[in-house]
Amino acid sequence: MKSKVVSPAAIVALKQALTDLYWYKNDLRSFLTTNLSNASLLSRIDWNAYKRSIVSEVVDFLVKNQTAMQADLVRLVEEVSKVTDFSHLERLDGGKAKATLARKSVDALRTLFVVHAEIEADEEKAAARRQKAADNLKKSSAVRSALDELSKKYLLLLTDANPQQRGFDLEKIVCQLFALFDLDPKASFRIQGEQIDGAFSFDGTEYLFEAKWQKEQIAAHDLDGFAKKIERKLDNTLGLYLSMNGYSSDGIAAHSSGRRVILLIDGGHLMAVLEGRIELPQLLTRIKRNAAQTGNIYLGLGEILQVRDK
Repeated sequence: MKSKVVSPAAIVALKQALTDLYWYKNDLRSFLTTNLSNASLLSRIDWNAYKRSIVSEVVDFLVKNQTAMQADLVRLVEEVSKVTDFSHLERLDGGKAKATLARKSVDALRTLFVVHAEIEADEEKAAARRQKAADNLKKSSAVRSALDELSKKYLLLLTDANPQQRGFDLEKIVCQLFALFDLDPKASFRIQGEQIDGAFSFDGTEYLFEAKWQKEQIAAHDLDGFAKKIERKLDNTLGLYLSMNGYSSDGIAAHSSGRRVILLIDGGHLMAVLEGRIELPQLLTRIKRNAAQTGNIYLGLGEILQVRDK
C-alpha cells in the first residue's frame, strides 16, 4: 500500500489553517514541536519573522524533503484537521472573528484532505483490482498450459495396449492434477498390505484415492474393499474413487446409504477437468455437497455443469 500523499491544494490550505489557528508564535511552535518527529528543524526557523512566513518556511521544508519528511507532513495535516476547539482564540480581542476564521480554514483543509484521501483509496483499490486480475490471468494461463500437457498425456493413454501400464500412467496424471490444484498429493503407497493408489488433502479432509480403468462398470463388490480401507482410518478421512467407465446403479446405491465414505467420479469428470471446463476443487466440492444433502455419492457431470452455469 502506497504512502498518503498530500495534494498541492491541501498544502496551501494547511499553511492558511496553521496561520489562522495559532495567534501566538509560542503556541504555534509548541504545536509543531509536538507533531514533528525531528523538532530540531525548528531551530532553522527565524522566529522573529511574520507568522505566515514561519508557517510557509516549515511546510515548504517538509514538502521539499517529502522522501524523509512525508510522515511529518501528513501528521500535521491530520492533526490540524482534528481541531474542533477554538476557545483559545475566542478569549482574545476580536476572538469571535478569529475563531470563525480559523474554523473555516480548518474545515477547508479537512475537506480537501478527506476528498484527496478518498481519491487515493479508490486509486489503490483500482490498482489492487488490476493487479489481482493480472495475477489471475497469469495463474490461469499457467494452469491452462499445465492442463494442456496433462490432456495430451491422457489422450495417449487411450491407445495404450498395456492395461497395467496404462493404469500406472493414469495414477501419475491424476497425482499431477492434485498437485496443480494445491491438493497436497501423496503418491501410491502400501499400508499393512493395503495398496493405495494415492492420497491428498482438500478442504480440511484427508482423502485416499483409487483408480480403475476396466471395460466393465464398477459394481458394489468392487467398491467394498476400498470402503473398508477408508473405514479403518480416522473419521476425518474420505475416499475418492475414479472409474474411467463409470459405475453400475447397484454400486452407487449400495454405498450411498449408511455411513458414506466414498465419492465417485468417472472418465467424463476427469476429461472435464483436463479440458478446463471445471476446476478440480469445484468438482469435489459439488460432489461432496450433493452427497451430504441427498446421500448420493455420485453426481453426473451434466448435472454439475448445469448448476455451475446457472
